[in-house]
Amino acid sequence: MKKYIFLFTFTLIFTQILFSQTEIIPEKITQKGFAKIDFLSIEMPITNIPNEQNMGFTGIHYNLNFKNSFYTGVGIYGAISGDRGGFFTLGINAGLKKYLSNNFYLDTGLHFGGGGGAGAPDGGGAFILPHFNLGYDFKNFSINSGWSYVNFFDEGAIKNHQLNFSIEIPLDFNYAKYTSAEKEIDIEKFKMTKWNQKPKKNSLMVHFNNLKIKGNTQGINNGKTIKLAGFEFTSYINNNWFTFLKVDGAYDGIRAGYMDVFLGGGYHLSLNKNNTNILAKLGIGAAGGGGINTDGGFLLYPDLSIEQRVFNDLFLTVNKGYLLTPSKDFYTSTFGLGIKYYLERNGVKTNNTSFTKGKFKGFDVILKQDMYLNAQRMTNPTEAMHQISLQVNFDLNKTIFVAGQTSFANFGDAGAYAEGLVGLGIKSKLLFNNSTNFFTQILGGAAGGGNISTGEGLIIKPSAGLNYKLSNNLKLRASAGYVKAKGGDLSTTFINFGIKYNISLLKLK
Repeated sequence: MKKYIFLFTFTLIFTQILFSQTEIIPEKITQKGFAKIDFLSIEMPITNIPNEQNMGFTGIHYNLNFKNSFYTGVGIYGAISGDRGGFFTLGINAGLKKYLSNNFYLDTGLHFGGGGGAGAPDGGGAFILPHFNLGYDFKNFSINSGWSYVNFFDEGAIKNHQLNFSIEIPLDFNYAKYTSAEKEIDIEKFKMTKWNQKPKKNSLMVHFNNLKIKGNTQGINNGKTIKLAGFEFTSYINNNWFTFLKVDGAYDGIRAGYMDVFLGGGYHLSLNKNNTNILAKLGIGAAGGGGINTDGGFLLYPDLSIEQRVFNDLFLTVNKGYLLTPSKDFYTSTFGLGIKYYLERNGVKTNNTSFTKGKFKGFDVILKQDMYLNAQRMTNPTEAMHQISLQVNFDLNKTIFVAGQTSFANFGDAGAYAEGLVGLGIKSKLLFNNSTNFFTQILGGAAGGGNISTGEGLIIKPSAGLNYKLSNNLKLRASAGYVKAKGGDLSTTFINFGIKYNISLLKLK
C-alpha cells in the first residue's frame, strides 16, 4: 500500500512540475525570413547635368516569409554611382516566390516607397519599383535577376525600365508572443525547452560623430565640421567577428540634408575581464546631401573604437575613423562618442556562468504614414507633406521604451526630405478588454532636404496616440503630435497612421 501511495505522490508532484514549466515557459516561435541586397542602374532623364550618367541604385532589405509563397518587409535604397550621391529612399516590399524545381524559382514583387535628394527630379518622392525575376537557390544563399521598372509618379521625372540583380541570404529569428514581455525566469528552467540553444549576440548604439570636411570639390563646405547623430546595429557571427548596419544624419554645421548608410564587418577584442573592448570596423555604403559632393555616393568607412563598461550591459564608446570616396575627392576624419547596449538573446546554452536568469523583452517594428499639415519651406509656399516612416521600439520595462525612427517624404513636393530620430516613450497597460493601450513619446534628431526649412537639421517631435490589437503580433497605430525645427521655420502639427508588429525576445541577465 505504501508503495502505491509513494508512486501516486511522485506522479502527482512530477506532473505538477511538468505542468508548471509548460505554463510559465513561453513558447519559442520561429519566423522565416531573408535579407536581400539588390542593384539596378537607372537611366536618368534630361536635367541640368550634361550627359548625366546612370544612377547606380542599391538596396538593403529584410523580408518575412508567410504562407502560400508570400513575403513582405522593408528596404532602404541609396545611390552609389552616377551623379546623385545623397539620393536615398525607404519603402515596403511585397511579393510571391514560386519554386519551379528544388532550386529554380520565380520572384515577382513590388516595392513602394518615398525619398530622393541630390537635386534629382524626384517630385514628391513617392515611387513604385515592381520586379519579375528568375532565381537559383544554393540553400545557404540565392541569386536572382530580371526586369524591373522604377517610376517616381508624384510629379517626378525618373521613370525607367532596367535589369536588376539580387543576392539573398536566409535569416530566420526566434521570438515569443508579446504578452510574455517582462517575464523573468531562472535560467535552469529553460534547459528542458526549445530555448536551450546558443544565444545570439547583438548590440544597439546611439552615437554622435563629428566629420571634418576635406577634399578638392567641397566648395563652401570645405573645412567645415558636420555634427551627426545616428544609430548602429551589430550582429555577431561568433565571439569576435561581427557585421553592422550604421545610419547617420546631420543636425549641425552645414545646411540640413546630409545622410549616410553603411553596411560592414569587424573584429571585437575584449580586455580587462570583458569590461573593455577594442573594435576594428570596415564598412561600405552610400552618403551625400546637404550640399556635400560625394561623387556617385559610394563611400568607404574604416574605423577604430574603444569601449568601456559603465553599468551591466551598457558601454561608453569612443571612435576614430575616416569616410572617403575611392577617388578621394571627398574624404573626412571622424571622431565620436556613443552609448552601446549589448544583449545575448534567444538562447540559454552558454559557458558564461554570470547569467542566472532569462527575461523576455518587448520589441516593436512600426511602419506608418505621416502627414505634416503645414510643412514650411525655405522658398516654396507652405503646404502639407507626407512621409513613409519606420520606427523600432525596445521596452526598458512595462511602461518605458526607447525608440529609433527614420522617415522619407513621399508626397507634397519634398522628395529629398528625410529624418533620423531617437527618443523615449511611455505607454499604458492594455485597456478595454485588453484591446487598446495609449502612449506618448518624444523624439529628436536630424532632418533636412526637400526645401523644408529645418535650418541645420535639428528637430524635436513629441506625440501621443493609441494602439489597437488585431492579433497576437499586429496592432493598428494612430497618433498626433507637433514637430519643431531648431534654427528653421518648420513648426507644425502632424498625424500618422500605421501598423505595429510586436514580439518579445529572450534576453540573458
